[in-house]
Amino acid sequence: METKGLTGAQTMLRVLGGMGVDRIFASPGSEWSPVWEALAEPGAERLPLYLSTRHEEVAVGMASGYAKATGKLPAVMIHTTVGSLHATMALRGALHEQVPMVVLTGESIAFGEDEGPDVGGQWLAHLADIGGPARLVEPCVKWSYGLNAKALLPATIQRACRLAMAAPRGPVFVSLPMEYLFDKMTHNLPSENGSAPGPTADPRGIEELAELLAAAKNPVIVAEDAGRTAKAVACLVEIAELLGAGVVETRSTGCLNFPRTHPLHGGYEPAEYLKESDLILLLATKAPWHPASRRPALPGAKIALLDENPLRAEMPYYGYQADLCLTGEIESSLEHLLSVLKKRVSRGDAERSRRADAWQSRNEARRRKWREDALALANTRPMDTRWVAHEVSHALPADAMVVEETITHRLAVHRYFDSLKPGSFFAGCIGGLGTGLSTALGVKAANPKRPVVCLIGDGSFNYDPAPAALGAAQEHGLPILIVMFNNQGYLSQKSGVPKYYPQGWAVKSNKFAGLNIAPCPDYATFAKAFEGYGEKVEEPGEVRKAVERGLKSLAAGQLALLDIRLKPVEQITDRGEG
Repeated sequence: METKGLTGAQTMLRVLGGMGVDRIFASPGSEWSPVWEALAEPGAERLPLYLSTRHEEVAVGMASGYAKATGKLPAVMIHTTVGSLHATMALRGALHEQVPMVVLTGESIAFGEDEGPDVGGQWLAHLADIGGPARLVEPCVKWSYGLNAKALLPATIQRACRLAMAAPRGPVFVSLPMEYLFDKMTHNLPSENGSAPGPTADPRGIEELAELLAAAKNPVIVAEDAGRTAKAVACLVEIAELLGAGVVETRSTGCLNFPRTHPLHGGYEPAEYLKESDLILLLATKAPWHPASRRPALPGAKIALLDENPLRAEMPYYGYQADLCLTGEIESSLEHLLSVLKKRVSRGDAERSRRADAWQSRNEARRRKWREDALALANTRPMDTRWVAHEVSHALPADAMVVEETITHRLAVHRYFDSLKPGSFFAGCIGGLGTGLSTALGVKAANPKRPVVCLIGDGSFNYDPAPAALGAAQEHGLPILIVMFNNQGYLSQKSGVPKYYPQGWAVKSNKFAGLNIAPCPDYATFAKAFEGYGEKVEEPGEVRKAVERGLKSLAAGQLALLDIRLKPVEQITDRGEG
């Protein structure tokens, strides 16, 4: 690629485009003036589409949602130092979820002392830290680098793209001195793109895994983030059916790994199967049960791991049993595993058929109980999470896409949103709150013609930069339906105290510090402020109708927010209610 003679800003945009980046999600500061000029030049329509997002956390969250929904590499432009610190919570989430993105920030290295455009006195006075933004962000990304020579700019941007997409994928960070963005480049890019697909797991390891699975009397597959592509899900379904093995998701599943109405779906509690399984295959899981030191009960039972990053190098502790550890990209590795199993396992085997029938009976009984639990709450007021999840799920169209940031309502979401198709469900947070709305906007940017629904708790909503997210939805024509599970407080804050102090003063007096979000705002007015549709829902019989009204708003190009009032946290005595 010809970059010699271009400005650093022009070079950055062209290299990103050449590496497959088609979206830039931005919340920048004044250091990006050279890029804005380059985006205004004739021919800029061939460059990545620039979307302003009004907040750094929203920019990273949208990039995350876009990457999850498309598999493509997005770029992010944010403000130096202070803006980078805004973004770090969302970047940490992307690191642990292995979501690729190239995050770029500006800085100054000369503070106006060199010839050329004066960067301004704000840099030395307010924006500079020793080591620059790359040092501040380093713990929260896969790779962090502060560019230190303009000749390195073209190859560094290209390398950042390659690193983000290399296994295990993740966010990478580059700070670009403002002086280099103005300056002319002295070198061309050494190669065009050269991105490499993730490696398939070692063939000998796949053979060993196939042998273990074929010989097991009761194998179980645990999946958390294995379903990021439709082909991976299809392979997993065929493997499970061939083996007559159940597939269990975790409570923290970040995508739909296995069809939830499939007879071999085993629910969301992997620890249950430690008692009965002689082989457990962990597919792209972080922490399938707690504590990690728990072991299978059967003598000689084995645990196998398959993931791009099976031992989770970013985690401070990983105490899970690992008798076979395979490193490889999930989709291609499952394809290879399926091919090997087909040679070892005959379809119609009587023992495996009986095993599959047992899984089906358990799944049907489990789902029947969940349905009965929800329907028994049909006339309960204030409403229970289970009824709301049941009703919202039944009101959604078949092509709906769902992003979840609810924490204490998550298990109900998994149980009742069981008709979603692969590639239609995404987690909006990992550990921290504040990116659910923006993740949904990123999914919507990737799928402008499909309805996108963000399920969010009122506590989560208060962590999200809501004005910035709703403003971005309005500005870029990205209407989403926000369904708020509003219990007027922080259930997670209440539930821990009785666990540790069951006879303590907080339980006796029903006084839990920091529990309530009170007085409860009229959240529906948030949507109206951004020309959207807002509604407060308090009656159980109105939930489906409200969702239908919200979906009509989306069809008309307006965002919608449904404030669904649940039983307040101070009235909840059973964790199952939340």
